[in-house]
Amino acid sequence: MSSNPVSSLVYKHPLLKLSGEMLGGESGFGYHRQSLEEYARGVAKLVQNGITPALVLGGGNFFRGARGHLPALKRHHGDFIGMLSTVMNALCFADHLLDCGVRCEVFSAVEMPRICKLYDIDMARRALDTNTVCIFAGGTGNPYFSTDTAAALRAVEVGCDVLIKATKVDGVYDDDPRKNPMAKKFDWISYGEVLARNLGVMDLMAIALCRENRMPLLVLSLAESDSVLRACRGENIGTRVMEDSPGVVL
Repeated sequence: MSSNPVSSLVYKHPLLKLSGEMLGGESGFGYHRQSLEEYARGVAKLVQNGITPALVLGGGNFFRGARGHLPALKRHHGDFIGMLSTVMNALCFADHLLDCGVRCEVFSAVEMPRICKLYDIDMARRALDTNTVCIFAGGTGNPYFSTDTAAALRAVEVGCDVLIKATKVDGVYDDDPRKNPMAKKFDWISYGEVLARNLGVMDLMAIALCRENRMPLLVLSLAESDSVLRACRGENIGTRVMEDSPGVVL
């Protein structure tokens, strides 16, 4: 009798955090059709293998703040513009998922009744329980919080079993590998060490949420073939951020 591939999964309900720039291809701006289609097919493959992910998309392909060149723009208004960008990305990506045959739902932390559903923890949990991919937009609904923090918060709230930050880098390094060819990659590292070294994996609030709620965090590259699927199957890929070791003191 052949083994059931679903029963061998380590993670069945990951939350995937993707930056908005990844939807823009090489330029990192706007939408790049091939990138959108590739990422949508990747999510479809997860679903075909018994994995129901949730997603949080950044908005950096349209807006990354303007404190440098738009000094008149207030910080909270800039954050609101960023939230709107994430809703745009969620709607666009949802249609690409639907085109791949993936059932999905967009939830916004900011009420937009004619555009998408207002985020509700119980409603989102029910959707995931029925194998509906959920895309969480609008950040946390409040200024001064990043989409990294929104991803950590939603992962905890809806009961995901891992938070996966999918980037263009294949893990966490002790220095920027793009600038320092001698930078060392970690196979695993504790939350405390990430904070102590100020490694910038995710912002402070996101790491604190994962740490407090024992949410596993995995950082990997989407450039590697089937990286998320392989991670959900337990393959050693990327960098795992784990509970603090006894020797870590902050």
